[in-house]
Amino acid sequence: MRLPLLLSAALSLLAPALAGGAHAQDGIADLIELSGRLSTEARLYPGSPVHPGQRSHASGFAAEATAYIEDDDGTSFTFTPFYRYDAGDPDRTHADVRDAYLLMYGDLGDDEWELRLGVDRVFWGVVESRPLVDIVNQTDLVEHPNEKTKLGQPMVHVTWSGDWGALELFGLTGHRTRTFPGRHGRLRPAPLIDHDRTSYESSAEEWHVDLAGRFSGSFGPLDVGLSVFDGTSREPTMLPTVVGSTIVPPPFVLAPYYERIRQYGVDAQITTGQWLLKLEAIHRAGAQNRRYEEEDYAAFITGVEYTINQVWESDADLSLIAEWAHDERGEWATNAFESDVLLAARLGLNDEYDTQFTVSSLESLEYSSRAISAEFKHRLSDSWSLHVEGLAYAEIDEKDVMYDVRRDSFIEVNLDYSF
Repeated sequence: MRLPLLLSAALSLLAPALAGGAHAQDGIADLIELSGRLSTEARLYPGSPVHPGQRSHASGFAAEATAYIEDDDGTSFTFTPFYRYDAGDPDRTHADVRDAYLLMYGDLGDDEWELRLGVDRVFWGVVESRPLVDIVNQTDLVEHPNEKTKLGQPMVHVTWSGDWGALELFGLTGHRTRTFPGRHGRLRPAPLIDHDRTSYESSAEEWHVDLAGRFSGSFGPLDVGLSVFDGTSREPTMLPTVVGSTIVPPPFVLAPYYERIRQYGVDAQITTGQWLLKLEAIHRAGAQNRRYEEEDYAAFITGVEYTINQVWESDADLSLIAEWAHDERGEWATNAFESDVLLAARLGLNDEYDTQFTVSSLESLEYSSRAISAEFKHRLSDSWSLHVEGLAYAEIDEKDVMYDVRRDSFIEVNLDYSF
C-alpha cells in the first residue's frame, strides 16, 4: 500500500479528533499527548563488498512521533508517522505510517470488548532468534536484518477478553510489500530486487481481504497463543526475471511474488522459577520453496531462558538463552533458519542508566555457517540514549541462503533523543 494512501486514510480518521480538540473545554478532547524520538545512525561495513556499487558505510537519521488523543468517553486515536533518511542507500530512505487507529472499548457482560480501526502493528511470539508465528504485519527489512521491525498494516481488529483469556479477530487489506536494500545497499541478494515487477496470486492483488484470528490465555505457569491466518503471504517468493536479451547471458532481476497461504501457529511460554521454556511452531500451506515448488511445511523454534538474579552479589541480572530453530524443508527453506542453534547471554545492570549488554551466536546445523552479534545499550540522560551493535558473519556456507551477505558484517552506532 502506498504511503499517500496511508496518509490520506490516517488524516481522514484524525480529522474528527482534531475538530474535537477545538472544543476541549466541552470535554470532547480531554487528553492529548505527544511523544517521539530522533535517532542518528552510523553503520560501517569493514569488509569489501560482494557486489559492484555497494558502499562501505550507511549514515543518516530516523524520526518517529506519536500523537495520542482521548476524549472523556475513553475513545482514543493514535497516530505514529515514521521517516528514515540514509545517505548510503536511497532504497533505505523511506517513510511509513506505523499507527493511525481509532480505539473504542466497553463491557460485554462480565467481559470486555475492544475495537481498533485503522493502521496498527500487532506482535505475536515469545522467542529471541526470529519472529516465526508473527504474520499480521509486513517486515520492514531495511531497518534491520533481524526481521523484527514491522510496517503499519490497515486492519479491523476486534478483541473479546475476560478471565478465560482473549479472542482476537482481524480483517486486513492493503497488503504492504516488503522493503529491501537497493543497488548501493549492503545485506542484499546478488540480483537486484525490482519492486515494479511485484505480482500477486490473488486477482485482487494488494486489496485482497486477509483474515486472521488468535486466542491467548494463561493457565497457571503456561501462557499460550493459538493463531490462524488466511490471506496473502508477507514473505515473497523471489522469481528470477530476465530484463534484457542483448547481453549473453542476459541480465535478470528478482521479482517479488506474493502467494495466498494459510498458516496455523502456536506460541507458548512456561514460567517456572528462574526458567522460561519457550515454543513457537507453524504449519503453512500454499508457499513455494527454493525450488519454486509449492510445499506445505512445518517449522518450529524451541528454547529455554535461565535468569541468574543479583549475579556476582550485585544488582545485575544475567539471562542465558538457548534456542533451536528447525524448518522441515531443510536446504530448500526460503530463510536462513533451516536448522540453527542460538546461544545468547544478556546482562542487565539494573542501574539508573538501564545499561545492558547482549552477546549471541547463531550457528547452522545444516551448513558451516555462523553469525555472531554483540549489543550495548545505555541511557545517557532522561532524554538521550546510546545503542552500539556489531554483527559479524564469521563464516557463511556457499549453499546457505545468506551467502550473498557473507561480507556484510557491520558495526552500528545509534544516538537517540526521546521526548
